[in-house]
Amino acid sequence: MANIEVKDLLEAGVHFGHLTRKWNPNMAPYIYMERNGIHVINLYKTAAKLDEAQEALKKIAASGRKILFVATKKQAKDIVADKVSAVNMPYITERWPGGMLTNFVTIRKAVKKMASIDRMKKDGTFNTLSKKERLQVDRLRAKLDKNLGSISDMTRLPGAIFIVDTMREHIAVKEALKLNIPIFAMVDTNSDPRPIDYIIPANDDAGKSIEIILSEVTKSIAEGLAERKAEKQTSKEDAPAKEGKKAKATKAGDDLTKVEGVGPKAAEALVAAGIATYADLAKAEPAQIKTILTDASPRLAHLEPASWPKQAQMAADGKWDELKAWQDSVSGGIEDSEE
Repeated sequence: MANIEVKDLLEAGVHFGHLTRKWNPNMAPYIYMERNGIHVINLYKTAAKLDEAQEALKKIAASGRKILFVATKKQAKDIVADKVSAVNMPYITERWPGGMLTNFVTIRKAVKKMASIDRMKKDGTFNTLSKKERLQVDRLRAKLDKNLGSISDMTRLPGAIFIVDTMREHIAVKEALKLNIPIFAMVDTNSDPRPIDYIIPANDDAGKSIEIILSEVTKSIAEGLAERKAEKQTSKEDAPAKEGKKAKATKAGDDLTKVEGVGPKAAEALVAAGIATYADLAKAEPAQIKTILTDASPRLAHLEPASWPKQAQMAADGKWDELKAWQDSVSGGIEDSEE
């Protein structure tokens, strides 16, 4: 996957950690040595972890899910905005809006407010307002655009979240954990790697370090998007043949991450337990799935698989529009009440 060389990481200063007195002991496995009172990150482990993260991000992008990037620190803002917008993914570079994930419905209302103002300007309603009202509306539109403009295309919860500096973005980490959204992050020597699903041990303060990691990450996402586009094109050109091959493809295994709430780690656990297709998952009992997840990893024990068989049945039947509509109507794949 990654062609990144350790020397490239070295030249970008990815190996520079924090002062030894500010370290987090849980980062010990990723620290190579201490020099002049500063911890040095093991770049061979960085390269390996980066490769693992890239593979997972590529799969998520290929599945059609969005990946939300979060970086509000000054030295990362412009880099993230530039790299991430190139692959058409949402990002937050201003203040993290509290409840961005856990209260996503309210955030979406704010985004729709921007669209409403834009419609007012197009249909002439805006011009019927007084000068003072127009000024107030313009200010509101500018404020919303600054904070939420970069996520206007994110119509449902992201398939994953990528964070630069987990200490600074601790609220984003907590919200993602609560909703079982896979977390990818650049983790420095002063941060706790335990809540992170895909750790990339790296200097999260230097612009060059952030840029080289983001460049590799967005390349993988671009590859995933290209695969998805090619797959769609092939499907259109070969629709009749696709139905004939469906049964064979199902036997080989399906992309279980298309089920809302199933992340890459959960999918791996299910496949390892013999649940490799949508049909397999549709037949499984939620209690059985819960046991598989808990046995696989304590981090997966909090997942709520009650709706997974229902979603998997829709996927197995090829009812993708119906599945998407259902996923858009719930939060994190969890229904508010039983049907």
